[in-house]
Amino acid sequence: MQRPTGILRDIWISAGGDVAALERVRLTGEEPQIPSSFRVAVAGQTTIAAAGLAAAEIWRLRSGETQDVAVDMRHAVVECRSERYLRLDDKPPPPAWDAIAGVYETGDNRFVRCHTNFPHHRAAVCKVLGCAPERDKVQAALMQWKGEDFETAAYAAGGVVALMRSYDEWSALPQARALAQLPLISIEKIGDASPKPWPKGDRPLAGLRVLDLSRVIAGPVAGRTLAAHGADVLLVSGPDLPAIPWLTIDTGRGKLTTFIELKSAAGKAQMRELLKDADIFSQGYRPHALASLGFSPEQAAEINPGIVYVTLSAYGHAGPWAERRGFDSLVQTSTGFNDAEGKAAGAGGPKELPAQMLDHATGYLMAFGAMMAKARQAREGGSWHVRVSLAQTGRWLWNLGRLESGLKTPDLTGEAVHAAFMETVSSGFGTLKAVRHSAVLSRTPAQWSRPAMPLGSHPPQWPQ
Repeated sequence: MQRPTGILRDIWISAGGDVAALERVRLTGEEPQIPSSFRVAVAGQTTIAAAGLAAAEIWRLRSGETQDVAVDMRHAVVECRSERYLRLDDKPPPPAWDAIAGVYETGDNRFVRCHTNFPHHRAAVCKVLGCAPERDKVQAALMQWKGEDFETAAYAAGGVVALMRSYDEWSALPQARALAQLPLISIEKIGDASPKPWPKGDRPLAGLRVLDLSRVIAGPVAGRTLAAHGADVLLVSGPDLPAIPWLTIDTGRGKLTTFIELKSAAGKAQMRELLKDADIFSQGYRPHALASLGFSPEQAAEINPGIVYVTLSAYGHAGPWAERRGFDSLVQTSTGFNDAEGKAAGAGGPKELPAQMLDHATGYLMAFGAMMAKARQAREGGSWHVRVSLAQTGRWLWNLGRLESGLKTPDLTGEAVHAAFMETVSSGFGTLKAVRHSAVLSRTPAQWSRPAMPLGSHPPQWPQ
């Protein structure tokens, strides 16, 4: 089984990283850290280390100074569950899931998972099933359906659900075969532009401007990571877009946040102005959604030659599911993780991973890809497109191998376990106890210099 250092090396080299930089990384801790048959702790540690090393390498390019990067495995896996450990005025998080979210049986003895945290997704499920949003009524209605038929119908109605598949069933699908042809992170040149000089600053990403158009976990974690290394990250949301407040607080640390109505002419004009002065455009919309508004990768590169455009998708940018909406829990269900973890636990049904690891690892890979592309832009010019997906991160995690007795590991619970990894900070919501960033850089320590604030707290402009 490959060691964490070897896994990190593969990620680093795949994105064109200088092999010599790997000598300055120290990975500590042993797996397993939390109960899983999958190598979730190593996935968290190595993706966080890749992003930390990219920041250190950018600092070397900017200043000539090398520095060491250290990532502790336990701290990393705690950070990959940061939303669980967040405390607001000493209060724990509210329930993470909507009342009818979760797993159900269907009439053909299959399992489906419904994601109903956003009202329009809940409404779509209830419309297809013709029932009230109550758990027993949803279950009764699903006994009249075959699992795959319900999955198809719910997606057609604008819902987000997943049929639980075994890994073999998933692997036989055209979508899995399409993913197998793609790299973990795709970094492609999409246009010509002169190299942009690094701005002045005393941190790796100081002076770099990041537009963050993402919600829930993976994309927001990417923005939070870039902010931890000094970038000016502006989270762009809409006043009518649904959000999950607890995640907004946890991933909003270090960011400015503004509202823009992108469907209006005024909103499009505001976005174009912001984009002209941005270095990185990070987004998690479905492929054609932003293109229809004038902000596809190619359109962004016309507005701002030299942009680094980062795209997050659920199931990858190629294949028949390229347009399919999805979240971590659904991708785990579709691609074999819930089935495999359930069988390893003897559960007689699905069992989810003990962290939203596809989300968190993908977020760190997004930040890593953005930094590696930005370094290439500064060196050789061009506009760049970085693409990652939850399903491709899942494919990578699966291929790291399994831990035979991993599910016997005690979980990381209790204040004492993670107190060493926490910091107390003020915010626009109250006093936060939140997980510190786990990549420790010896010369430019990671830190969030801006407090988490309610969505829309700032004007749609860059700080001077």
